[in-house]
Amino acid sequence: MLRTTARYALILLLALAAVITTAAGGHAQQPAAATPATVKVLTIERQPFAMRQGGKLVGFSVELWQEVARELGIRSEFEVMTSFGDMLQGVATAKADAAIANITITSEREKTLDFSQPMFDAGIQVMVHADGGATGLFGALFNWEMLGLVVLAGLLLFVVANLMWWFEHRDQPYFQYPYGEGMWRAFWWALNVMVNGGFEERVPQTRKGRVFAVFLVIASLFLVSAFVAKITASLTVGELKSQIQSYRDLFNRRVGTTEGSTSAAFLDRHNVPYRKFTSMPALLRAIESKELDAVVHDAPVLAYYANTAGKGRVRLVGSVLRPEKYGIALPSGSTRREGIDRALLRIREDGRYDELYRKWFGRSP
Repeated sequence: MLRTTARYALILLLALAAVITTAAGGHAQQPAAATPATVKVLTIERQPFAMRQGGKLVGFSVELWQEVARELGIRSEFEVMTSFGDMLQGVATAKADAAIANITITSEREKTLDFSQPMFDAGIQVMVHADGGATGLFGALFNWEMLGLVVLAGLLLFVVANLMWWFEHRDQPYFQYPYGEGMWRAFWWALNVMVNGGFEERVPQTRKGRVFAVFLVIASLFLVSAFVAKITASLTVGELKSQIQSYRDLFNRRVGTTEGSTSAAFLDRHNVPYRKFTSMPALLRAIESKELDAVVHDAPVLAYYANTAGKGRVRLVGSVLRPEKYGIALPSGSTRREGIDRALLRIREDGRYDELYRKWFGRSP
């Protein structure tokens, strides 16, 4: 009996030791808690959505994503891309987890990307030179080209007056004055002939004077017509520049936008010729240097530039050509989409979205 009891006790002790050893070994092999992965977010410098200030990346898109990350409890890091296409390609190929900027949600992009719910209401608009809308008689007459024509016309009248005084000052009583007084009379006579086509009360008396007067009357028909046509053309161009209301007003203008943008697609769809630029800074330099007559691009980007760095040099005209909505781009099938959508809704509901909007655009959305 004692042997049997001892045997059972030994078996029980061995089993207990095995359990303890297994538990200890399992505990030792338990992996440490995994550190949350850092979410890689792409963007591009487009004021006021993303830009560098004092070596720090700031902007509406940057701060909106920071609020989203805070809601989701994730860590993230930004990478600034050099082109819009590279940014979208980086997300489409899953080299990054998301992209946030002035990214328009389109059916074409949806083929290779997923989008969050809209984060910004925008559209396409036109920007021109600040002096591009000078209209009316003042705008048509008071410019360097018209001033040059007026000076040229004055010199022509001066030459005509000298010739007529030289031909007639001995035979026509109207011109029989010393050079100083006679020139004023001759100038007035020439002006009447050029504008009215004749000066019947002061008919030239010499043969040379009459031949010259006939030539002058005929020439005046062409010269005056050309001068009036020039003024009319200036008035018409001025009116056109100030009345860009739709894409139809962009024909026969030097138009520019960035390649691969929704603005470029819009212009292509409506057969509007335009010049492509690889970057936004190059496009803005072209409009300021007057290489272009108009820029077609995202309205918020153009409005911010027109009110900051381009103030007094450029201005927006017309209404929005086509409304658009921006979204956060994600790899196709991303599991983060629902969480991001919920975060965006909470940010809108508690007023943080409105605060960010006012901070960067000066008004409520």
